[in-house]
Amino acid sequence: MRYILGLDTGGTFTDAAIINADSGALMAKAKSPTTRHDLSIGLGHAINQVVDSLPEDERKGIARVSLSTTLATNAVVEGMGGRVGLIMIGFEPSALERNNLGQVINEDPVIFVAGGHKSDAKPQAELDFSALDDFIETHRDDISAVAIAGHFAVRNPEHELAARDYLRQKTDWPVTCSHELSSALGGPKRALTALLNARLINLLDRQITATANIIKEANLDADLMVVKGDGSLVSADFARLRPVETILSGPAASLSGAAHLVGEQNALVADIGGTTTDIAVLESGYPRLSEHGATIGGWSTMVEAADIRTGGLGGDSEVRLVDRGMIGGVRLGPRRVIPVSVLAATHPEIETWLDTQLLNPVASDTDARFVLPLFEGEPPTWLTRSETRMAITCRDQGLKPISELAETRLALGAIDRLVSRGLIAICAFTPTDAALITGAFTGYDQSIALKAAELMARQRSGAGTPQAANAEHFAKMVLERLTVQSSLALLDSAFAHQGKGENAASKNAILESLIIEASHNAHNADHNNNGQTVNGQDAHQTDALVSTSIRLNYPLVALGASAHCHYPTIAKAMGANLIVPEDADVAGAVGAAAGSIRQRSSITVTMPSDGIYRVHLLSGPMDFNSMDAALNHAEECAKDDAKQKAETAGANGIVVSSDRKVKIVQLSPDKTLFIEATISGLATGTQR
Repeated sequence: MRYILGLDTGGTFTDAAIINADSGALMAKAKSPTTRHDLSIGLGHAINQVVDSLPEDERKGIARVSLSTTLATNAVVEGMGGRVGLIMIGFEPSALERNNLGQVINEDPVIFVAGGHKSDAKPQAELDFSALDDFIETHRDDISAVAIAGHFAVRNPEHELAARDYLRQKTDWPVTCSHELSSALGGPKRALTALLNARLINLLDRQITATANIIKEANLDADLMVVKGDGSLVSADFARLRPVETILSGPAASLSGAAHLVGEQNALVADIGGTTTDIAVLESGYPRLSEHGATIGGWSTMVEAADIRTGGLGGDSEVRLVDRGMIGGVRLGPRRVIPVSVLAATHPEIETWLDTQLLNPVASDTDARFVLPLFEGEPPTWLTRSETRMAITCRDQGLKPISELAETRLALGAIDRLVSRGLIAICAFTPTDAALITGAFTGYDQSIALKAAELMARQRSGAGTPQAANAEHFAKMVLERLTVQSSLALLDSAFAHQGKGENAASKNAILESLIIEASHNAHNADHNNNGQTVNGQDAHQTDALVSTSIRLNYPLVALGASAHCHYPTIAKAMGANLIVPEDADVAGAVGAAAGSIRQRSSITVTMPSDGIYRVHLLSGPMDFNSMDAALNHAEECAKDDAKQKAETAGANGIVVSSDRKVKIVQLSPDKTLFIEATISGLATGTQR
């Protein structure tokens, strides 16, 4: 009997599932809390639990371990990752204003170097190696990796390759070249994709190493594969070099798992985790691929991935109070925090601090908020002076209320930056705590959640009134807001799928108002409201001048450990037919186990001058006098490159196909003009 072990490391839980390699049947599953400070602990627990559920003589049948991970996705959404350098070859500084590149770089170093190429693949200037030397000398000790983006590098990667080789000779930095990640035009977008890849290299390398060690300790003779953002598999070594391709790995695996578990051909799928909610469309049983690259947390990348929209909204999202304006209220995310009731289970001193804060006559905006250090030893040398002081204080004092660590806005800012660098974590009130109060979720001390909610409820809005009447009222506010933000995200995805543009629902004040009303009614539908409800609607609203409703025509498939907790109410608000698979809690692990290997390659053909057809290869441009000859050569190269990538990714039994997209303008009945052609190769195979 042959088995495949699938793993899905989420922000909150690490899931494991074993499927029969021949029938696809789910044989066993397990869950373990994700230990973000040391991922190997949670991974080890999940692997050992699920392996121990098999008879001892069958454990040797596990031939493959497939890992899907939200690590890269969550790091991008939360703005985390190592400090890296960006080298822009042949670009003007104004390039930082495009595609939010400057915002993503933030305080990391960037240098603009002479060089790069023109659109016809000819050099626009010589590569300035002296500028590279200056960059190396300045940042040798304060960055962990480098990303390189060259002007029109997809037409000629000569300068990116030269800079890469030069840096590798002079330093031990991992180097990412933008042309290796995408063959599409758009320099700033390619630069952003390369930058994210550089930031993620150390993060994913640690997780892969931890997983490989656990597999060895469990005495499993199995190859390790990693799920890409399109749901396909690559070898662990391949993923180490190109971690950005694992952006949306977790949700892509969940989509594959949903198709495997539910059997629906067309559906809107929502996977809610602790940090994010991932929304995508199943078409004919397969995830729809994005035409423009993955969009994560508002950043548009060139990562080939399933058409998934990921937002910072989950069970452990930070609850933020609206303290401006006359009404008040709450907003959720995008940052993940540790639920106060969860951390109190291992740190009972939290209850004492909560009791002390409740005795204070005046509410503070730091109430029910704590800081937990995630590092040992000395802090990184590239931190600012204020960040270094705060990091050392957090390390030395351990878990503490924020109010005891930060008394100024400057100190609070240092804490936020240390959180974004992954050096400390915030513990605060979350939807998980709210669900504990209402009884929708169990497993932790409800009294802790009630005390934290009371502290939040008594804080003031801009009008000077308390945010909520009591703890129970505040918990309901939080869960209603989760329904509102989830419903708007679902509508945004549905409208985008229909070609209505991005954020069509969340930018529409009327739709948001409608969703707020529908959410309120859905949460009140199970209560008689003192006998004043009619079909789940408040009786006083039935005489409204205008009444509208929403209906989702596709089934709504909800995945994730908390899907059964939150999505019945969301489905009511959306007018949707809800499906929560029996094994929805491990859909990502099932999808990881059921994956196959797919690799693509794309080559562009242009006509720089009349009668000359230029094929833009990774090795450099090649000219032909015939369009057919150029297209045929590009096709063979694309197929060969895709096959080589599939072999590198660990594939066997490879099948290669190709596709041509040729743009030709008809100038007259007997004359045409060649504009451009994109030749794609696709290689598919099973794990070797």
